[in-house]
Amino acid sequence: MDLPAPATLPGDQALFLSESIERLDEGAHFLDALKPQEWERLRAHGRHLSFETGEAIFTQGDKHGGIFIIEAGDVRVFYTAPSGREITLAYWTKGHFIGGPEMTGGGTHIWSGEALSTCRILFLPAPALKTLVVELPSFALCLLQGLAAKGRCYSAMAQMLGTRSVIERLAQFLINLGNRHGVRDGRAIIINAKVTHDQIAAMVGSTRQWVTMMMKRFQTDGVVTVTPRHIRIERPHALLEMVSKRGA
Repeated sequence: MDLPAPATLPGDQALFLSESIERLDEGAHFLDALKPQEWERLRAHGRHLSFETGEAIFTQGDKHGGIFIIEAGDVRVFYTAPSGREITLAYWTKGHFIGGPEMTGGGTHIWSGEALSTCRILFLPAPALKTLVVELPSFALCLLQGLAAKGRCYSAMAQMLGTRSVIERLAQFLINLGNRHGVRDGRAIIINAKVTHDQIAAMVGSTRQWVTMMMKRFQTDGVVTVTPRHIRIERPHALLEMVSKRGA
């Protein structure tokens, strides 16, 4: 079966651990209600930054000074434990803001953000945010909507981590990838995206070794087939049963 070039995570929309792919990209539109002249004022108060692949946009523990609006490119936001182990909180794309939850300065970043591709960023320093919130009520409303979207994102992730076993989280993540990047081939679904065991482990809160072991088990059971280019879900219903039955 001929397929287009596989997508690179996250693709063209945000991605985080959730029980479905609905509303994953909702936060990308939080500034859509602004009028052109309001956008110009926003840009005039901000600083335009650029980052290359792998560069840190902000780092856990650094002083917080404002928020970053992604104008182009993809960003991974992640938390690093004292042990050095990382968990991916989300992949963010164009239109989303990052660098919260602090908005008006003070404190330190409680996670990190790194560029996954060449990124153009509009940085709004805390003093500018305060000014814009006072002078542009429409921007203040947009910011509230953006914060609400972020809250739903991290609530969904916390619910998955707190109520689902790791094997359920793995099954759900594969289902979500199939729904987002899947190509049908009969009853099977080909995940047409580049995804590594390290990426999966960081997303579901496990280790690469455990993910590799489980993917081998899934292959033995005929649930998936893993090739150097793709993950093929042979029995999508089996993954759905793992999730609906609360574990395997």
